[in-house]
Amino acid sequence: MEQYDSIVIGAGPAGLFCAIHVGIPGSRVLVLEKKDEPGNKLLLSGTGQCNITHAGEMRDFLPHYGDHGKWIKPALFSFTNRALLAFFEERGLPMQAGENGKVFPKTRQSSDVLAVLLAECKKKEVEVRCSEPVTGITRQNGGFEIVTSRAVYHSAIVVISTGGASYPKTGSTGDGYRLSESLGQPVTETAPALTPLLIRNFPFAALAGISFEEMPFTVWRAGKKVGEYRGDVLFTHLGVSGPGILNASRYIRPDDVLRLSFVGAMKREEFTADLTRRVQENRTWQVGTILAGYPIPERLNRKLLKISDIPDDLKCNHFSAEQRTRLVTNCTEFPMTVTAPGGYAVAMVTQGGVALEGVNMKSMESKVVPSLYFAGEVLDIDGDTGGYNLQAAFSTGYLAAEGIRKRFAERGSLSGK
Repeated sequence: MEQYDSIVIGAGPAGLFCAIHVGIPGSRVLVLEKKDEPGNKLLLSGTGQCNITHAGEMRDFLPHYGDHGKWIKPALFSFTNRALLAFFEERGLPMQAGENGKVFPKTRQSSDVLAVLLAECKKKEVEVRCSEPVTGITRQNGGFEIVTSRAVYHSAIVVISTGGASYPKTGSTGDGYRLSESLGQPVTETAPALTPLLIRNFPFAALAGISFEEMPFTVWRAGKKVGEYRGDVLFTHLGVSGPGILNASRYIRPDDVLRLSFVGAMKREEFTADLTRRVQENRTWQVGTILAGYPIPERLNRKLLKISDIPDDLKCNHFSAEQRTRLVTNCTEFPMTVTAPGGYAVAMVTQGGVALEGVNMKSMESKVVPSLYFAGEVLDIDGDTGGYNLQAAFSTGYLAAEGIRKRFAERGSLSGK
């Protein structure tokens, strides 16, 4: 049985960052990864460009984690976005803020981010062993016995940073939840998050690829409005996606109804009055010509007319009140019934996970199992798109390392000897 001071399970950004910062001279730190290579999901981040964080103020980060902003606050403020950028820049990888405050490496290569992390692990003499999935953990001899497909290890400290259940091809298959529960750690129900929405009888499949900036939309459940949102929306072949939809997806359930406004911030009453005025002033024009005066893509205009049962050549002087009402509804509150949020295979992150009530969020140590720590997406924390989830991974990994280092200082060694 090999002895280590601390073992980190999962070689994603949270796990690698924790291992780097827990590396203390004379201590043995091991990272165990089930896949053949580390950082599989990191390499996919930002379509391979790695949107590593956001350029905003840290206090403005908190609302981007839904109801759990207050829980992650200690981690975010212990290792901020500015500290994260400095970490990489000091190691030769400069960063650059792009559109909407998203921050990327200047090279736009997520592989460069991973290379810095692995180089730092090597510098700190952190061992990273791949193709070695953990099959079980038990409490043994004042520490933990970790069983893998290849060996059995003993460690005073264990960090679970296995990610969630999204993008399972990268190795995130919910292993951390099962390992945590086997030790008695509470885990909440999980679901896909930051995921596209599948729409029942989606009428715009032929318009896949059309996008809308800052589109207002509402969510209705059993006839009642349960949410009001604004963000970029993208038509896909099966439904809707885009940052606005992805961020709202954590609150959306099957059979919910989305109501999209294709006329931007213009309210129904305002659009009705404006459309009526234009029709009255141009009675010999075709209704389609009037609709083309609004910032709606031409192909969508034609589709909205068809769905509203308005002939292409209908002139304004024959435009009935009933037709106008249908067109106004379809332009300002187009209803779409959600079949289901996209599954784990397409979800960027996982909603739910290790219950935050069971974790000391100032040290990332379990309140239930001493010397057990957590970092990253395995926790019940999911952020919006825009770099918030990677920042959470790095910040929680850093704070877990700080907690372990304090324990080391108190005991004189991580193993307590």
